[in-house]
Amino acid sequence: MPTTDQRVAIVTGAARGIGAATAVRLAAQGRAVAVLDLDEDACADTVGRIREAGGTATAVGCDVSDEAAAQAAVARVADELGAPVILVNNAGVLRDNLLFKMSTTDWDTVLGVHLRGAFLMSRATQKHMVDAGWGRIVNLSSSSALGNRGQVNYSAAKAGMQGFTKTLAVELGKFGVTANAVAPGFIATDMTKATADRVGMGFEEFKTAAAGQIPVRRVGEPEDVAGAIAFFTDDASGFVSGQVLYVAGGPLD
Repeated sequence: MPTTDQRVAIVTGAARGIGAATAVRLAAQGRAVAVLDLDEDACADTVGRIREAGGTATAVGCDVSDEAAAQAAVARVADELGAPVILVNNAGVLRDNLLFKMSTTDWDTVLGVHLRGAFLMSRATQKHMVDAGWGRIVNLSSSSALGNRGQVNYSAAKAGMQGFTKTLAVELGKFGVTANAVAPGFIATDMTKATADRVGMGFEEFKTAAAGQIPVRRVGEPEDVAGAIAFFTDDASGFVSGQVLYVAGGPLD
C-alpha cells in the first residue's frame, strides 16, 4: 500500500547527474520520489541523500525501453508510494560516432532509450495523471537537438523529444496535465566526460574550452537543470505547456 499522501514523482535516469539532482530537488519541494534507473542498486546514493534530508524516496530498477518493464515499474511506484502524477523523462545514453561509422545498434539503442523510453513511461503514467486531474511531464531534450557533429542519433532523439512534448501538451492539456521540455547545453556530467574522452581531451580542459563559448563563461551543473525542471513540475507553471526551455548559459543559434 502507498506510504505517503505527497504528490509522487518518477525521475528516470536518476542514479547520477541531472536525474539525481532533479530527484533531490523535487524531494526538497515535498514530493515523494521514485528514483528510477537501469540498475536499482545504483540508485542507493540518490535515495540515501533524499532520506537523510527527511524526504521520501524509493529505488526502482527499470529498462525504460522495455515495454513490460516500464509498465511494471509504474505499477510498483503506484503500489509503494502512490499514483505518480509527475514524470521526468531523463534517462539517456550516448553512442557517439560519425554517420559513416555508426552502427544500426548504436542508432537503435539511443533512439530506444530516449524516445521509446519517454513514450513508454509517459503512456504508463498518464492514466494516473488523468484520473487525478493534475499532472506534469518534463522531457529532457538537449542543445544537440540543433545538430552536433558525431551525434546524429542523439541529436535526432533530442529533436524528437521536442515534437513528442508538444504533442503531449496538445493531447493531455484538457485533463490538467502539462508537458514541457528542458534542453540543457553543456552540463558537467558523466555523459559530457564521455564526450571529452571520445575526442581525446581531459575533462577539465574540455570544460574550460566549452566555458569560453558560453556567454555566462561557465559550464552548467546538474543543479542548474534541476531548477528548471522543478519549475515545470510546480503548480505555478500550470499555464505553461508545450514549451522547450534551453538551459545553456546564453542564447543558441
